[in-house]
Amino acid sequence: MKHVIALDVGGTGMKAALLAQDGSVLFEARRPTGREHGTDAVVAAILDFAADLADEGRARFGVAPLAAGVAVPGTIDEKNGIAVYSANLGWRDLPLRKLLGERLAGPGGSAIPVALGHDVRSGGLAEGRLGAGRGVGRFLFIALGTGIAGAIGIDGRIEAGAHGYGGEIGHVVVRPGGPRCGCGARGCLETLASASAVSRAWAEATGDPDADAASCAAAVDAGDDRALAVWQRAVDALADGIVLAQSLLDPSTVIVGGGLAEAGDTLFTPLRAAVTERLTFQMPPEVVPAMLKDTAASLGAGLLAWDLLTLEVTA
Repeated sequence: MKHVIALDVGGTGMKAALLAQDGSVLFEARRPTGREHGTDAVVAAILDFAADLADEGRARFGVAPLAAGVAVPGTIDEKNGIAVYSANLGWRDLPLRKLLGERLAGPGGSAIPVALGHDVRSGGLAEGRLGAGRGVGRFLFIALGTGIAGAIGIDGRIEAGAHGYGGEIGHVVVRPGGPRCGCGARGCLETLASASAVSRAWAEATGDPDADAASCAAAVDAGDDRALAVWQRAVDALADGIVLAQSLLDPSTVIVGGGLAEAGDTLFTPLRAAVTERLTFQMPPEVVPAMLKDTAASLGAGLLAWDLLTLEVTA
């Protein structure tokens, strides 16, 4: 059976699959990234994992993978296949596409096609084609994790922007003069509505340094007034960011994923209300939870690989 390698490289773990052309998963596997052993070890782990996936495909289906897709965090140069920078994984200007292509070369020594994608944009691509955005012409995907990132979906593809930074809703300033962000600005959305921001605020409110966003959500469900105040501040900031995006992009659907979205209705009920009450002339978007959970980026990487093959055929 024809298949491609789909690989998502995270800060602590890697998720992978062998993907058929219709997006169905033929095989899944996970491994640690091994960042505690240094950048060279991380790169070696990526290459070894991809090679083992290729061997798995040959053993199961009798044919080599046609291509590979890899999604990574940080700054990337998709056109040239360069992983430009990752604070978590420690690399700079890593020619990942070239390295993977060479490692996965067939018997004749010819490198297979490799697509390199940003992890959140890859996740947005998968949600758009296989998940909550399937059949939706225009959507905004927002990932609420340690930070906040996003992806702009248009007719089954992701709009990365002129310089590859399209969808960075986490760095929209919603509270001018607010908390300092790692990007250098103040009041960015991710300083107020990310899982880490909620964890910090809840730890401060309770005096418990181990308090986190999950325990805050549980306290909200229990009716704790302190938790309700912390949670509502985050929801209000997120709603402000969504309404700003609605004015600029006019998506029909906003898909919210990431760890904070695991709170379910505890998040989505007040968020939908907060978005609705802020709208004036804008058409209200449908605000929905992501469907693909933590497999979205690996699935998106596989879709990028299939897209690469389609482009080669039509070129």
